[in-house]
Parts: sequence; C-alpha cells; structure tokens
Amino acid sequence: MIDFINSIVVLLNFIVIPGISYGSQLALGALGVTFVYAILRFANFAHGEIMSFGAMITILLTWFFQSQNINLGILPTALLALPIGILATIILCIISDKFVFQYYRYQKSVPVVLAMVSIGVMFVINAIIRIIIGTETIKFSDGQKFLIKVKQFKLMTGLNEGLALKSSQVITILITIVLLTFTFWFLQKTKTGKSMRAFSDNEDLALLSGINPDRVVFTTWVVVGVLACVAGSLYGLDKNYKPLIYLNLVLPIFASAIVGGIGNPFGAVVGGYIIAFSEIMITYAYKKFFVYLLPSPFEPSGLVQILSTDYKFAVSFSILVIVLLIRPSGIFRGRVL
Repeated sequence: MIDFINSIVVLLNFIVIPGISYGSQLALGALGVTFVYAILRFANFAHGEIMSFGAMITILLTWFFQSQNINLGILPTALLALPIGILATIILCIISDKFVFQYYRYQKSVPVVLAMVSIGVMFVINAIIRIIIGTETIKFSDGQKFLIKVKQFKLMTGLNEGLALKSSQVITILITIVLLTFTFWFLQKTKTGKSMRAFSDNEDLALLSGINPDRVVFTTWVVVGVLACVAGSLYGLDKNYKPLIYLNLVLPIFASAIVGGIGNPFGAVVGGYIIAFSEIMITYAYKKFFVYLLPSPFEPSGLVQILSTDYKFAVSFSILVIVLLIRPSGIFRGRVL
C-alpha cells in the first residue's frame, strides 16, 4: 500500500501538477488566439511574441522594484509588476492593429493575407525584444519558491517519495481560474461581451443591429493583451524567461485552440489541458512509477519513456495533424464566442 501511495506521489510530482500548471498557461494563450480568430477572422501568429513582450515588460519592472527594495514578501515581485505589463501589452496590441492590421481589414483582405502579415509583426516584436532584453535565459522569480518541499513532505508522511509544490504553480492555477471565470462572465453577462459574441456569429447582422465594429475590435485587443501578458508572465515565472522559447510556444498554443475547436473559448481551454498533459505524459520516463508499482522481478530496466523530452513539441504537432484529419472543427465545433 505504501508503494502504491509513493507511485501516486510520483505522478503528482511529474505529471499532474506540472500538467495543470502548463495547461493553464496554454489555455490562456489559446484563448487569446481564439478571440482574434473568432472576431477578427485571422490566425494571429504573433501571439507568442505578444506573450513574450508582456513577460519582458513585467521582468523589467520586477527588476526595478527589486532594486528599490519593493516586494510582496513571500509572493513574487512580478505580481506587482504584472498590471503595468498588462497595460503595456494592451498598448502594443492596439498600436499593431492601428498601424498594421486595420489597413488590411478595411481592404477586406482574405484571412491568409492577415495571417502572413501577423508573421511579419511577429518578427518585428521579436527583434524589439532581443534589442531590449537579449536572448539569454532570465530567472526573475523571488519570494518563497516552494509551498511544499520534498524533505518536509517526507518527514510529515514517512513516505520515500517527496512531493514538491512550487508557489509559481499555485499562483498560475489560481490566476487562471480567476481570469477564465471573469472572461466567461464578461462574454455572457455584459453588453460588450454580448456584442462581441454577436459580431463573431454574424458580422453583417451585428452591424445592422447597430453594434460599433471599432469598439468590438478595440475590446478584442484589450482582452487579447490581458490574456497574452498574463500567460507569458506566468510561463516565464514558472519555467524561467527565454525569448526564443515563445516562438516555439506558438505551436502548442495553436494546437490547443484547434483541438478544442478554434473560435470556441471553452474549447481553447480544454484543448490547452489536453495538449499539456499529452506532451508531459508521452515524454515522461515512467521507470520510478513502475518500480513502486510492480514486484521486483518485473521492475523495468529501461526508462519506460515513449518519446524523449526533445520531441515535446512534436507531440503537439502530431495531435494537431490527427485532429485536422479526423475532426477539423475540433472537439467543440466553433468559430463562435
């Protein structure tokens, strides 16, 4: 029985808790992509760099607060910088739309043109980030790193396997719950949210109903800016910030949105957790888990790993291809809010 509990702790440590945390980050990212696709009608490949930009501003402000000995005690100082990071990201999104996307929207350009334009925006934002903060890995978390430590857990329970719970993981999950709750409430209960849903469902009918399209577009970019900055900052806080990694994050984020049903906010959230758990479960080495679970003669000698962690993003790509072949509309059919 003790070995069984140890095996459960192993799964909690390396699959369940990291999966929920990473899934929350992907869910927020995919939700931002979904808003753009559902309302503005194009795939925004610059979303990963918008996340990176938001995280960069949060880091710069965190460094400033730390230099002034301003902190939140056991909580990361980044939480203090996050609101200003969100504001800066919203401004970036609005400027990008005003000087780039708006022109093509008024020209009634096809979605593929807007998607290609977003790739150009992606490279411009990436260049700005490299100039300002460089390309090195940056660790900016402070405060209390662990809420539950391995040694502490072992002493409390008497188990061989210790449980580690990082504060960044708990913060990620709690902020995601609050933000998702507010986003869905906003869409369902507010006048602006209902206007966005109507615009997404039928643009021509929405315009005939007197809905202001410029206001809808503006609100969309505000929501996207909030989601992108929070997702990017939480990812950096949890796993350290490296500008180049956000280019790679575009794949699992789009996979999450498409698997759930691109254009469907609930689908984007579900897709985020599906992709996160798939990546972790397929690339995790289960040797320790089976050592606890199986009798000695049957203990595995190898790692019991389906794929190396180097192929983590290949898992996202494979799931994306399978879903597009079998059910292109995703688990939850959509392009409606």
